[in-house]
Amino acid sequence: MTATDYYSPAAEFFDLVGHRHLVSSAPALRAALTGLDTGNGPVLDIGAGTGLVTATIADILPSARIVSAEPSPVMRAVLTSRVFSDPALRGRVTVLPEPAQELPLPDSLSAVVIFGVAGHIPRPERIALWRRLADRLPEGAPIVVELMGVDTPRSIPFVRMCREAVGEQVYEWWISGEPAGEGVMRWRTEWRVFRGGERVRTVADEYDWETFGVERLAEESGLTVKRLARTGRESTPEIGVLLK
Repeated sequence: MTATDYYSPAAEFFDLVGHRHLVSSAPALRAALTGLDTGNGPVLDIGAGTGLVTATIADILPSARIVSAEPSPVMRAVLTSRVFSDPALRGRVTVLPEPAQELPLPDSLSAVVIFGVAGHIPRPERIALWRRLADRLPEGAPIVVELMGVDTPRSIPFVRMCREAVGEQVYEWWISGEPAGEGVMRWRTEWRVFRGGERVRTVADEYDWETFGVERLAEESGLTVKRLARTGRESTPEIGVLLK
């Protein structure tokens, strides 16, 4: 798997879907990061996508330096544009192109955020990543990990996750899943665009995701883990916090 395999080619829809998705995830992220001491080093955002999570981290921690890693060139272009166009981010956010397994890490970190990435990383590489991150974090600093909320493979029929109007067009995000081997789900997504009530475009993608929950995070990392409360929305992801 290459770095760009982690992400859908339908990058034009990611800000739209990501914004809706972050609405449900932001309260948990805020709960995990509010009041954090950022004097130990930057906050690392792994798999930063188009920068929505980075901007949220910056809002929660107004004095923090942030390193945002995004291997997809298309996503990284949007991320860099977002950072450059916002004076509040431009002097604080460093954008890196490496995937999680190859990231050059600073000697110390204040926290780590990994949204939408962990299940794409093979287990041996994930275990090595937890170790590398823990070595650079002080006692009590969090690694905030977003999971899919599916800990065993199962069939999930197509369901609409969001629907948003932008100008004269309506965008819908649909997703389904099927088992694809032991401990693996194959997720299929469709982005559907409507104008005047007629569907004018569909962009489809699929990717594999290793299914596991926060208990696996604890076992892999050797760290203490706590599960953050979900908002009750059907599309709310599972979020765990690893603590040294």
